[in-house]
Amino acid sequence: MKLIFTLCCVYLTLAAAVCAQSDRGRDARAPQAAAVAPLPLDHGGKIESNYDGFEHETVVALKRMRVTCATAEGSDGVKGVCVSLQAALHCPGKQLDYVRRATIRLTFEAKDWDRGHPPNQRDLTAVADGETLRLGRMAVVSKAVGEGWVSEEMKETLEVAVPYATFLKLARAAYVELSVGKTTFALRDKNGAALRDMNNRVKLPPASGAGGN
Repeated sequence: MKLIFTLCCVYLTLAAAVCAQSDRGRDARAPQAAAVAPLPLDHGGKIESNYDGFEHETVVALKRMRVTCATAEGSDGVKGVCVSLQAALHCPGKQLDYVRRATIRLTFEAKDWDRGHPPNQRDLTAVADGETLRLGRMAVVSKAVGEGWVSEEMKETLEVAVPYATFLKLARAAYVELSVGKTTFALRDKNGAALRDMNNRVKLPPASGAGGN
């Protein structure tokens, strides 16, 4: 009887040890599976950080990047417009810990000279994940119209300054639609990834999520 009791105790002890070893093996494998993360989207944009000695600020800039071509259209059926995006984060001094403001620059190119935006049609509006953001009236950076009887192409570049908090909403949104006057178009996934990449270049403290104007 004592022998049977002893054998039972040994069996239970071995069984408990085997179960514990199995649990440790599962726990050791779990972090490896969780460590696999999707690769970031290769947006193809060019981002540079430079110090501007005239303005005494460090600028993180997204160079001109194509958004859409021949698909922009407005309420009056405007088509055949190519749109490019540029953006910049302006940090005072030689630092990347505080963003004073952001600028958004849009370039429109069309075959027809009259596809530009008159002063009363330069208000920029964004819809970021369903939230409407009125970004203000854009200023003309440059505007050129082809000369002569053959060339009537139009190229227009507009720019607006926005608070850093507004830029963050655009960069973090899964879907962004922009409207300038009657011209409406959506940013591509790569455009959004480029804006997020820009934001990753600044080193803001966790409590300073939004800079001022």
